[in-house]
Amino acid sequence: MEWTSIIAIFGLFWVLSAFLVMPFGMRTVEEEGDRKVPGTVESAPAQFRPGRIALRATILALVLFGLFYANYVYCWIGLENLNLFGSPPGSAA
Repeated sequence: MEWTSIIAIFGLFWVLSAFLVMPFGMRTVEEEGDRKVPGTVESAPAQFRPGRIALRATILALVLFGLFYANYVYCWIGLENLNLFGSPPGSAA
């Protein structure tokens, strides 16, 4: 696998991971007991911590990419293992 492909695929895993971990640990202004500023949406976080989200996303992306790369090297799951549309016509299955 080319190193540019590794960077691109890891980037995709990182963005997916960021969206997956973003809602965890968020508390709204109401949950914190603070006063709501007029004009803010009710679901807005009281304290947005992008560094914490980036760290969690990086850890999750490393784990997911590690599994992806291990599958690429050892061929645990290949296209022949994925039968999405049933048996092909004319097969003896």
